[in-house]
Amino acid sequence: MINIWKKALKRMDVLDVALVKITSALFILFIITIWPAAMDLVHSINPWYFLIAFIILAIRPFYRCCIKK
Repeated sequence: MINIWKKALKRMDVLDVALVKITSALFILFIITIWPAAMDLVHSINPWYFLIAFIILAIRPFYRCCIKK
């Protein structure tokens, strides 16, 4: 299964990756708007936790893209 994913990823370009990111974000927004419990969960979590998670998850891609040569 992983080999299939690796082959599929090799065929993707920058636009495809950007579109996957945008559609993922839009799907999450859709779920939050139609499911009130999800909206309550998002509002009950401290916003700083989202920022911390963002920073932790962005470290590796940022390092590989911008710092590592």
